[in-house]
Amino acid sequence: MSIRRNTAYNLVGGVIPILTALLSVPIYIHLIGEARYGVLAIAWMFLGYFGLFDLGLGRATSFRVASLRDATAQERADTFWAALAVNCAMGGVGAAALWGVAAWFFAHVLKVDEHLRPEIVASVPLLALSVPVATITGVLTGALQGRERFLKTNVVSVVSTFLFQGLPLLLAWKVGPNLVLILAAALLARGLAMGVLAWWCFHELVRGPRARLHKGEAPLLLKYGGWVTVTSIIGPWLLMMDRFAIGATLGAVAVAIYTVPLQLAKQVAVFPGALTGALFPSLSAASVETRQRYAVNAVYALSAMVSLPVLAGIFLIDPVMHLWIGRSIAKAGTPVGRILLIGFWSNAFALIPYTVLQSRGRPDLVTKITLAEIPFYFLILWLGLKAWGVEGVGVAVAVRLTADYLLLSWVAERAFPAWPTLLGNLALLLIGLWLASLFGFHDWRWWACGSALGLAMVGLNWATLPSELRRRVIDWLSRYGGGRVFRPVAAGADK
Repeated sequence: MSIRRNTAYNLVGGVIPILTALLSVPIYIHLIGEARYGVLAIAWMFLGYFGLFDLGLGRATSFRVASLRDATAQERADTFWAALAVNCAMGGVGAAALWGVAAWFFAHVLKVDEHLRPEIVASVPLLALSVPVATITGVLTGALQGRERFLKTNVVSVVSTFLFQGLPLLLAWKVGPNLVLILAAALLARGLAMGVLAWWCFHELVRGPRARLHKGEAPLLLKYGGWVTVTSIIGPWLLMMDRFAIGATLGAVAVAIYTVPLQLAKQVAVFPGALTGALFPSLSAASVETRQRYAVNAVYALSAMVSLPVLAGIFLIDPVMHLWIGRSIAKAGTPVGRILLIGFWSNAFALIPYTVLQSRGRPDLVTKITLAEIPFYFLILWLGLKAWGVEGVGVAVAVRLTADYLLLSWVAERAFPAWPTLLGNLALLLIGLWLASLFGFHDWRWWACGSALGLAMVGLNWATLPSELRRRVIDWLSRYGGGRVFRPVAAGADK
């Protein structure tokens, strides 16, 4: 399968749900009101947290299915049935746990108008039922990704996102703002997606071989998935500590000033997520030499994909925030947003050695590195907060994300692939940060500096791109960008 094509599928499948969710927010608030929308936001937060009862089996299933590419159909089917059985059981446990916690929180802790409380409590069973739907969907998606069926999984993701956002809004518009109906519609959307994925898994993996539970598969999946789960718990927790620290020290207004640009900067992860998601099955089944070649080419390709958008973000975050949320927060939040953009740029490259280690069956090394970073991160977070306030927190986060890249790269490959290209891009980004803060976006020099740095960045990435990747870009441009302008070059295998 084509890694380039699968990356494009993942990119589209990642961007469209983000845009859909952002566009639906004001409509939700208008139709159901701020109080119900706040409850709904807390409900999705609960669901996201209790989704950890997946135990990393979605990723583990993808790894096992991909590594069994040349094995028998029965061996792949055994992996699928073991993952599905364990996930059904853990999804049930997660549903029971969420039911208890959410019922207590919504009934006794949440501050809300009392006339809404019965409606909120009545919606809890539907929220609990969403846990096994989410965990089972993760295994089904992982199984199909292990077979490199990225078009199918992304089509389901996009369509189910439209239904997930649209069906509740339709009911709220036609019937009224009732949380029970809204959650029922959302659950129906996810259930339909799960059904389609299950049908495709049946045709891809289990049609023909016997349905059986092989006793050796579950321990393998749980061992791999357990480390993935620990990382999934620690990573978001570390990412939340910055806001807790700001809130405890500087107050709620400072949290808002920091959170808005953070939400924008985090979207940089769409690019590396699309690429590494497409790479993972191929890396899992590749030889050591092929895996190294894929990893090096991925760094160059990702540098070309993500560096220019981040530079554009450094310049455009100020006017975008002015238009989106107003002058006061934009003025205070723009400097930290620029710092965070550079941090998430560094973290984009950390996802490559992260994926390499997981494809080698060593997710434990990722978890151990993350655990080792915690005391040092707390120290620089405290120092940054005390010295520079919100901007100091941004610096601390950027340092930690950069350390992620350096440590993971060294452990995975004992090297830093394409480091001259990355250092060159980093220098241009830092110059861009300085110039963007020096001139306002109403100044012609702001536009001139941004354009000049953008051209320099394009030239740098093109000049350092390996000839293999450069030929593919020229080939793509010759086919889709005008034909005669570029000389057609025969493309090799899309890997």
